Amino acid sequence: MKNSINWFEIPTRNMDRAVAFYEATLGNKLDREVFGGEPHAMFPVDRAGKDGVTGALVATQRLTPGAGVVIYLHAPDGVKACLARAVAAGATEVMPHTAIGEHGFCAVVADPDGNHVGLHAMTA
Repeated sequence: MKNSINWFEIPTRNMDRAVAFYEATLGNKLDREVFGGEPHAMFPVDRAGKDGVTGALVATQRLTPGAGVVIYLHAPDGVKACLARAVAAGATEVMPHTAIGEHGFCAVVADPDGNHVGLHAMTA
């Protein structure tokens, strides 16, 4: 992994409005998919090198629009190990270790300041 950040999420309560806004703003089409039961609209990325950083608009109750975005940090030795260390260091688990199919695994913690930070890796 060449990037510390490998994913971001921008929360929305109105996916159609948010997609229209970002497509108009960026002049690019967002691809809609569902991950873990949550609707996503994926920002385009050049997948040729597999090292691109991208993210999505996400319609979910776990995120509050206007409160900031969630970045996902690469978990170098797997999500479970990083999640355990984060909790031991004072984080609160927000979203448990979750399999996301071909995209690997993720979890979300609230750091000691209350910021939600995601952990992501291709290994559990």
